[in-house]
Amino acid sequence: MPDFEIAVIGGGVVGLAIASRLSVKHPNLVLLEKNSKYGEETSSRNSEVIHAGIYYKPGSLKALLCVEGRERMYSLCKQNNIAHKQITKLITSSTPEEVSKLEGIYENGTKNGVLLQILDAESARKLEPNICTYGAVFSPTTGILSVHELMDYYYHTTINNGANVQLRCPVIGIDKKPDGYELHIEEQGQRSSFSAELVINAAGLGADLVAQMAGIDIDNVGYRLVFAKGSYFAVVPSKAKLVSRLVYPVPSTEGLGVHALVDLGGRLKFGPDVEYLNDRTFQYNVSEGKRKAFAESIRRILPAIADDDISPDMSGIRPKLQRKGEPAKDFVIVHEKERGLEGFVNLIGIESPGLTCSPAIARYVEELLF
Repeated sequence: MPDFEIAVIGGGVVGLAIASRLSVKHPNLVLLEKNSKYGEETSSRNSEVIHAGIYYKPGSLKALLCVEGRERMYSLCKQNNIAHKQITKLITSSTPEEVSKLEGIYENGTKNGVLLQILDAESARKLEPNICTYGAVFSPTTGILSVHELMDYYYHTTINNGANVQLRCPVIGIDKKPDGYELHIEEQGQRSSFSAELVINAAGLGADLVAQMAGIDIDNVGYRLVFAKGSYFAVVPSKAKLVSRLVYPVPSTEGLGVHALVDLGGRLKFGPDVEYLNDRTFQYNVSEGKRKAFAESIRRILPAIADDDISPDMSGIRPKLQRKGEPAKDFVIVHEKERGLEGFVNLIGIESPGLTCSPAIARYVEELLF
């Protein structure tokens, strides 16, 4: 008889969401997190946006889970007093040539079931008088939230359901057994192991390596991740009121572009850019050397921002399946029974909109297993 029914590897927002949902009916669950606090990596270093589901390929997991997750997220926040605001968003064309791309964004979002509106330049400037625009797509259902309050909610729900959360507990090996899996862990320099009937790999930036521990050839199946850093710059308080909602450029292939972010405290930030890292280093400094390029990107949206109005703020790292120059990749969320791993679920490449999707991903994983 295994020690636990379920082991969830990874205490980011997605692992926490899964644990909080599954522990309702399956309290013999343990969540393993290698860091000293849950959500220290990608989950707490992002734009804190509740995405509407506009950009993702219709029918993809990103599209379906984002639209479902957005609705679940708003009701979750309302019911549990998690700080959030349906702040809305504009995607603005900053050159005449970009106007034609707005139609494609609108059509894609509409196919995904997102409520959107195309605005001419005059209508867009009525909403945001200080932006540079030749027309925009307006998203009324985009919002922001406190990701830390959300993670605290997921964590306390998991604990209150009777499940366990083990911090500072990296997984260093996984063996398939007849009745489940043997997980080898390291705690304070001591190695030990325990068994679980079901394993859910939600290890974020380390998810590919956890899949490899389970015996999957991650290069052969396309699971190897690349790290893409995203930096943010903060705007001086005197210019923080230049916009009142999220303002995004027309997106590029590798990200949604450096965008204007108004947070719950009223601060204005811009980011993130996309910087592919050559290795798997967790290096979060924001280079002062990026200031000029950042300011130029920002001025495409908000011409009144001078180089001196911004300062390095924070950065995060995305776990991407998409290499530089490649088209966007979907989430991998799969029960690996066809690879002989009955009861093992992999979640690989859970980048944006993973935060928004988290309650929907939890529901999806539950259906894969039960």
